[in-house]
Amino acid sequence: MPKTAMIRARTNQALKEEAEHVFHELGLNQTQAINLFYRQVVLHHGLPFEVKIPNATTKAAIDAARRGDGQRHEKLGEVFADLEI
Repeated sequence: MPKTAMIRARTNQALKEEAEHVFHELGLNQTQAINLFYRQVVLHHGLPFEVKIPNATTKAAIDAARRGDGQRHEKLGEVFADLEI
């Protein structure tokens, strides 16, 4: 099928550069990545990933991890012990 449709979008420059770096690591160019995303949308009949707003606890954990303040464990058992599982 010939590729004749054009997609135009604006995004943040830093986000674009970070995404392009990931695409490069995966051996993809922008066009291939966009086509892959579109194909996955069609196959899933929706977005190919979950989209939701994190609750306050999850947001706090994400923020702490980004700051490097998250908990660190040497062994998986320590993780489960902290979770009380």
